[in-house]
Amino acid sequence: MKQVVQNYKSGELALLDVPVPACKPGGVLVRTAFSLISTGTELMKVSEASMSLVGKARSRPDQVAKVMQSVATNGLAATYRKAMNKLDSYTPLGYSLCGVVEQVGAGIDDVAVGDLVACAGNEHALHSELNWVPRNLYARLPAGVAAQDAAFGTVGAIAMQGVRRGEPQLGDVALVIGLGLIGQLVVQLLTASGVRVVGVDPDPSRCALAEGLGAITCGAPSSDTIDNAVAELTGGHGVDQVYLAAGGKTNEPVELAARLSRDRGRVIDIGKCRLDLPWNAYYEKELDVRFSRSYGPGRYDASYELEGRDYPIGYVRWTERRNLECFLDLLARDRVDVKPLITHIADFSTAVETYQKLNEGELKAVAVLFRYPEGTDATAERVVASAPVPAPATTPRRPGTVRIGFIGAGNYASSMLLPHLVELPRAELRTVATTSALSGANAKRKFGFGQATTDADELLADDGIDAVFIVTRHSSHAELTRRALLAGKAVFVEKPLALSEEDLGKVLGAVEESGNDRLQVGFNRRFAPLLHEARKQFGRRIGPASVRYLVNAGRLESGSWYNQSDTEGTRFAGEGGHFIDTVSWLLDADPTSVYACATPGQSDLQIILRYPDGSVATVGYATSGSTGFPKETLDLLADGKVLKFDDFMRASVYSRKRWTGPRIPRGRDKGQQAEVAAFVDAVASGGPMPVPLESLVSTTLATLAVATSLETGGAVRIEVPS
Repeated sequence: MKQVVQNYKSGELALLDVPVPACKPGGVLVRTAFSLISTGTELMKVSEASMSLVGKARSRPDQVAKVMQSVATNGLAATYRKAMNKLDSYTPLGYSLCGVVEQVGAGIDDVAVGDLVACAGNEHALHSELNWVPRNLYARLPAGVAAQDAAFGTVGAIAMQGVRRGEPQLGDVALVIGLGLIGQLVVQLLTASGVRVVGVDPDPSRCALAEGLGAITCGAPSSDTIDNAVAELTGGHGVDQVYLAAGGKTNEPVELAARLSRDRGRVIDIGKCRLDLPWNAYYEKELDVRFSRSYGPGRYDASYELEGRDYPIGYVRWTERRNLECFLDLLARDRVDVKPLITHIADFSTAVETYQKLNEGELKAVAVLFRYPEGTDATAERVVASAPVPAPATTPRRPGTVRIGFIGAGNYASSMLLPHLVELPRAELRTVATTSALSGANAKRKFGFGQATTDADELLADDGIDAVFIVTRHSSHAELTRRALLAGKAVFVEKPLALSEEDLGKVLGAVEESGNDRLQVGFNRRFAPLLHEARKQFGRRIGPASVRYLVNAGRLESGSWYNQSDTEGTRFAGEGGHFIDTVSWLLDADPTSVYACATPGQSDLQIILRYPDGSVATVGYATSGSTGFPKETLDLLADGKVLKFDDFMRASVYSRKRWTGPRIPRGRDKGQQAEVAAFVDAVASGGPMPVPLESLVSTTLATLAVATSLETGGAVRIEVPS
């Protein structure tokens, strides 16, 4: 299928062939009829992409700060790979469309195949022939609403949320600054609510359009017409609300808002304009400045948008979906008219040219729609998205090579694993399977996969694949590993192997059932070159050791999926195996017991591991430390010697002779390159896997035992099933 994409690094726009998205449970597959170009948000993104790297940095100082923090934590080389991977990737455009339900996922009963729906979301309502849309981001069209009008649903919901934030009342006077697409809709919604509206925009044609849609008068920002109209309508008191629907870098909108507002009026920011608030003006009138967050409550909440968990109507009257439904209802009752806003309707096949004309100013528009083939006829014969895609002819295997399938191609896979795999002569990248069609297309383009798909089952059933990499979210690891082992594949799965002993048992059951134990978990630190050299310099250990491993994990951003502990496990369950495995490798043994304690809220953990020879290791996993301190520091003491390891940058061994690692390290090499090379070599040669299965199981059990110990308050004995 075709999708509009842009490379943020080069600015290139393309109509790209991407895999058809799978119809997952909790949503529907929609064939697009019309999609709307947001001439504000999308053109800003298109314009930013054409800037130099310096220009991009200036426009997104928040992202620059994240990059600098990543350099301090992960090193320059890893950060550079990660940043360039993000920049040099195709990103989607679009977030508002109407289409026909092509396929209904499990758990969906409010729409049927053939229904017309309006869809929202910058990850789900894209300029693409087919989109998978979760339950709370679509709404069925009422009778009489045309598909091209319903394509305005998302921007209508944005405008509606802005109006709701203003809390207008009958008889109020409102000022709308910026009469682009959102501003024109705000004018109509306010007028429908019994509010008298004055509009401001430097473009006379947009002012005339707004007056035709209900505004009492409109004019340029500096026009006396605006001041006089506000004075006349309000008796000189000023407007009750100001809606900022403008963009750009000028501070004029917020200054005008202060000048024309009444005492204790409300200023609502809907667009993205400069907000250097003149303190005296806003203080003297005690103005109430409010932000309107996109389509409404539920936005940016994964449990609402992706998992379909609605908010109780008694507590949250207007959510994203209810705003979308309300806007469609207003269209059906002719209370809002979007037809005068449509400047141009372009065939989807001309998408790239249309964007270029808009960006260059050749096409001046308030709203532009893409029209898709077969879009509006719900009864017409359609290509069923779930129809099997013919598999490519099996290519003969080159002697000594490993044909690889990759499930998941997110940022970690694309920056830390795949760049190393493509450098291995023995690795043949055959198929990549991703949830997002565009992720698969990006991976295929950048790393040379033979094909991309959104169907993991198709990949697992391919007899032409020898080994599977599973680099997906934590909750899916065990099940995908189980299925891959049963399919006879060698498996590399990122940590954690499992989030529960029950899931671990299923993986081991698959090993027993199939006789296939070709498994490796992504515990990469044991492969780090500097740590290897330090262990070698430490030499053979005779007596028991004492180990202290401090992990200064830091706090997560609020939106991180690592915080979804109800579905993805605790943060320690997700990454704690790294540190337990590293200690076990250093001691050349697996732990026999685990004891854990924590600060309130379990933000900082202290874990004590005991080993068969009497060695003891303490792993401190803390989120309350300074970001300026190294992330991982480790000390090992035994036999009158000390090994000191500082964040993959420095290493020392203190014994009769002191050894110190390179003073100018090549970067924080945490072992991913050696890790994937060892896995590919083992699969190609048929030799032993890099880490014994018993050790992988022991580390997983020890990681899971931390939660048990915290719950019971006692030590947990580790017993690996025989």
